[in-house]
Amino acid sequence: MGADGHTDADGPTGAGGAAGSGGATGDTGGTGAGADGNDSDNGNDNRNGNDNRNGNGNGNGTGRAWAELLRVSALFSVPGDLLAGATAAGHRPNHRTALATCASLCLYEAGMALNDWADRDIDAVERPDRPIPSGRIAPAAALTAAGGLTVAGLALAAAASRPALLTATALAATVWAYDLDLKNTPAGPAAMACARTLDLLQGAVATAPPGTTRPRRPVVADRTDTPYSFGAARSARAALPSALLLGAHTLAVTTVSRREAQGSSSALPLAGLAAVAAVAGGVAGTARGGWRRSRSRGEMRGGSQGRSESRSRIRGESRSESGGRSRPAAYRPAAYRPAAGRPAAGRPAVDRTAGGQPAAGQPAAGHPSVVRPAAPAPSPVTAALLAGYGATAARPLLHAVLNPSPYFLQRAVGGGIRAMIPLQAALTARAGAPRTAAALLALIPAARRLSRKVSPT
Repeated sequence: MGADGHTDADGPTGAGGAAGSGGATGDTGGTGAGADGNDSDNGNDNRNGNDNRNGNGNGNGTGRAWAELLRVSALFSVPGDLLAGATAAGHRPNHRTALATCASLCLYEAGMALNDWADRDIDAVERPDRPIPSGRIAPAAALTAAGGLTVAGLALAAAASRPALLTATALAATVWAYDLDLKNTPAGPAAMACARTLDLLQGAVATAPPGTTRPRRPVVADRTDTPYSFGAARSARAALPSALLLGAHTLAVTTVSRREAQGSSSALPLAGLAAVAAVAGGVAGTARGGWRRSRSRGEMRGGSQGRSESRSRIRGESRSESGGRSRPAAYRPAAYRPAAGRPAAGRPAVDRTAGGQPAAGQPAAGHPSVVRPAAPAPSPVTAALLAGYGATAARPLLHAVLNPSPYFLQRAVGGGIRAMIPLQAALTARAGAPRTAAALLALIPAARRLSRKVSPT
């Protein structure tokens, strides 16, 4: 979570600390500590020996000073984590999603305040215009704000559900550990990526119906093809691929940001460029499902078992390889439904236009074989969002590869931060919620306007 401007990589579009990471430096559209480009003292030089910046020298801080400390322009990156997690788990966002989002916002801001408190001595040398070293906010006030926001975040998570509280507790622990101890260690980028991953999973487990651990079987078949909800544990498993992709992006940007003040060799931004390509490929090519074993159950079993399966199919059920019943496809969460053109588990692919014989390249009935179905192509909306993500993150990294100076590394980190919202939107669209993805994109102009007034780093 930290926001020291040197080792953090989750600013305007990132909540690298899940609900928060303070952001890396980088050129993110702001103008530095003064945000408006004026680091004087509201026009008062006040040469009588009193610092008294912004007209308030008692350390309580003004609204502008607190906005700089908390980096409010970076808040727009937080909702995308929760919405991407909810949709990846096959849920529609609800009031529990809203509560979990508010919890993440509080934890995000707690990390911002704690980061500046922990780095107050470093900032006194490197960034003397920050609110704490400039005297506009007292260190004790910043630490109190961090503690209060953490408590508020956990209370909001508890109001959402018990699994949400457990996830938020892990997130808060990661945020505090990062700011107080891990930030300047080799484990810092991994801690930031872990926090981002937890933030997305928070949306999945909070949106799931509370108190459910297994899917509820519908009493009457529903022809709307709408999946019924399932519990927090399976929601987390369904959202884990999306969370890992978001964490991988955060890891790459945070790693680059650790050298943005000193410069590096071309290998570092080149590795970041490869990570961006891998994340984009993962979003585009992740199939809903994985390796499956194809069997013809009726051929391999006796007649009585075959008749039993026929009765199960009449009722809309099927059996898995272990013999247990699985849910009808219409009621499976989106992450577990067979892709179009792919056989369900337990059946070989059959070309219906060829007299009911197995399709070319598929195993014959009764002969088990491991096959890997082709991944469905991303929708046009997802492809467009991925193009925006790639362009935002990859172009400054390419410039840094050609010239890995501090200036270009900072711009590369800023590009990685700004690319976070398009990546969240792409993950949301991939899960089948293009309108939610469009709503996330609408946050980008607001984030840019506010970043011109209050720097997100």
